[in-house]
Amino acid sequence: MIGLMRTPDDARWYRLSIVMLVVLAWAVLAMWGASPFASLLSHQGIGGGNISPPILGLTVFILGWTLMTVAMMLPSSLPLVNLFRTVIAGRPDRNGLVLRLVLGYLGVWVLFGAVAYRLDTLVHAVVGQSPDLAARSAWIAAAILIVAGVYQFTPLKHMCLDKCRSPYSFLVEHWRGRHPGADALRLGARHGLFCLGCCWTLMLLMFAIGGANLAWMLLLGAVMAAERTTRWGRYLTQPLGAALVLWGVFHLAGWAPFPST
Repeated sequence: MIGLMRTPDDARWYRLSIVMLVVLAWAVLAMWGASPFASLLSHQGIGGGNISPPILGLTVFILGWTLMTVAMMLPSSLPLVNLFRTVIAGRPDRNGLVLRLVLGYLGVWVLFGAVAYRLDTLVHAVVGQSPDLAARSAWIAAAILIVAGVYQFTPLKHMCLDKCRSPYSFLVEHWRGRHPGADALRLGARHGLFCLGCCWTLMLLMFAIGGANLAWMLLLGAVMAAERTTRWGRYLTQPLGAALVLWGVFHLAGWAPFPST
């Protein structure tokens, strides 16, 4: 009966709401990038200690990081979200279940952002106590590039990409629906973990470059979306890895700049 009451407007409003959410995230990030607070989403900005107390700095960072996730990562997860919405179309609580799926997905990325922020503050503390390390800051940038590049060749990267490229198989494997609310949240978190497995090094690279740098966000967001959602994305992964490793080596040699340094 519920299914019979649905109209084509449901799908149109759903698509419009998703598009508006992503567009709003990009718009806020664009304004953030043009503001004096742009550096607060980057490695250098955290080291500057511009916000006190520390919990306020973490809160501001998490807000910006969540916007980055919505803008850069959520669009390429829409195949699973849309498929899930189709599967549960007859349920009266379908909108709430889709929301739980998205919240579970975003929750994984928010937790990763908080961990990255904490580790970065520790890096700044260690470097601040060691003049030798401070003088070799190029090593940190080169290490990020090389790690991101090497990870492109690992079995874990390719396994996570396979999961992201097969939303139907993923849904069949992980959706049970016996406890719909908890299962939807768990499904989103699992998808978030595989998405994290695909892209965590590239998001750290975004973090190192500067989280509110719109041009780099668009570029890396497009690359990650192509890897995860297109048939030809599998041919992009290893060449990208090789390019990142070469960039790291050249940067260490002083031949290629790094945007945040």
